[in-house]
Amino acid sequence: MGEQSTTKFPQEILDQWAGLGLDLAALFSAGHLGERMSVQVTEAAPDRVVGTMPVEGNTQPYGLLHGGASAVLAETLGSVGAMLHGGPTKLAVGVDLNCTHHRGTRSGLVTGVATPVHRGRSTATYEIVITDEHDKRLCTARLTCMLRDVDTDAYRG
Repeated sequence: MGEQSTTKFPQEILDQWAGLGLDLAALFSAGHLGERMSVQVTEAAPDRVVGTMPVEGNTQPYGLLHGGASAVLAETLGSVGAMLHGGPTKLAVGVDLNCTHHRGTRSGLVTGVATPVHRGRSTATYEIVITDEHDKRLCTARLTCMLRDVDTDAYRG
């Protein structure tokens, strides 16, 4: 969704998912909500997921980046990491998200980086750090996903 053709995946991920005939960039995108918010996943691997989102169009009435927009970016990136960790036979379902907002911003592009805190058989937890264009931390989030067994046909809708 959006300009997802620029998402970079490590070769082992491409190999792992190759036999399913899926568009990985679309599958591991921000979905329809992320498309509305112009979220772009630029790098995706189980150990690091990076994405961006413009502040413009994602602000609250005072003109600051909306905390809910930061939460959408954080959950998107953490979920992608959890899905890639689980592999094609698992579906990541968010069960806990918390966000601490450190400072606001009124313009520019924010970047989120998700890194694993825990990667187990049934759960995965990621820390997501969102920064502004000056590398100032705006938000720190933590997402825990349950990893559920799934038939790979479910990815085809």
